[in-house]
Amino acid sequence: MIRLRIQRAVWPRPALILTDTPRPGCPQCDGDGGIEWPYGDYETGEYAGSEWEPCGCWNERLRWTLMPLPRLPHLPWRRLHGATDPWATGHSDEQPS
Repeated sequence: MIRLRIQRAVWPRPALILTDTPRPGCPQCDGDGGIEWPYGDYETGEYAGSEWEPCGCWNERLRWTLMPLPRLPHLPWRRLHGATDPWATGHSDEQPS
């Protein structure tokens, strides 16, 4: 059975997508969608990272694009909101406190 939800994707293009979710009552992954296997360094025994094994209760590659979203231009902060900071113009007549 597929459990669908809407998500926002950013790659390769911004879009709203419909995707599968892990089964909430899965006895293998407890609804996380996978099992994490932490491992340690052989010489010191310290934590060195984790491996992630996806669970069979869902398919993370199952997705459909519902609607592409527009790409917003990257504008500088000052052009969007104006220069409200006295130091944003490069100088100020006020003395520091």
